[in-house]
Amino acid sequence: MATALEMVSGVKPVMVWHQETEIPDVDLIAIPGGFSYGDYLRAGAIAARSPVMSSLRDKAAAGVNILGVCNGFQILTEAGLLPGALMRNAGLHFICREVHLRVENTNSYFTRSWAKNAVIRCPIAHHDGNYFTDPDTLKKLEDQDRVAFRYVNENGNVNDTSNPNGSRNNIAGILNDRGNILGMMPHPENLIESLHGGTDGLGLFKSMLENVA
Repeated sequence: MATALEMVSGVKPVMVWHQETEIPDVDLIAIPGGFSYGDYLRAGAIAARSPVMSSLRDKAAAGVNILGVCNGFQILTEAGLLPGALMRNAGLHFICREVHLRVENTNSYFTRSWAKNAVIRCPIAHHDGNYFTDPDTLKKLEDQDRVAFRYVNENGNVNDTSNPNGSRNNIAGILNDRGNILGMMPHPENLIESLHGGTDGLGLFKSMLENVA
């Protein structure tokens, strides 16, 4: 994540340790993937209660843009900053492979460089990526255009086969109601240069850079 941000912006990101209590003034806060606390309780549950999260909540309320990828998405849901929960994959196995995503919302800080319904490749690597929420919240996400990415096949079609983890409505990423927080399970930072096998993930970082004041 840090490499992707530096490559696109030319600025080295400031690292903040989870035991710190203050996040400096920044344009973007990125919570990367990984396995915080070994995911021993629930994925992201303990990390969501780290000291730094109080400052992160304040930044979110102030409108600072926040990106959570994979474990970062799990932390954001556990912290109540995004609705729903990430459960065990439907197949109960860790999944590490490429998938196809359809860009559903192109009006956000995170997605504006893509065309509506663009189909991109993106790696996934998770055991708890099955997005779940109640029917009312699911309807609200859909009606308010807050689904940012959806799992599809290479032709852009939504079906059970293209859903790697059982997520409701094939959801791969969502926005909060204000639009300044994005959580997504796939890893766009792992597909940003040709040596990685493609640059489909660059769109996220270009979108964010274009929107920095």
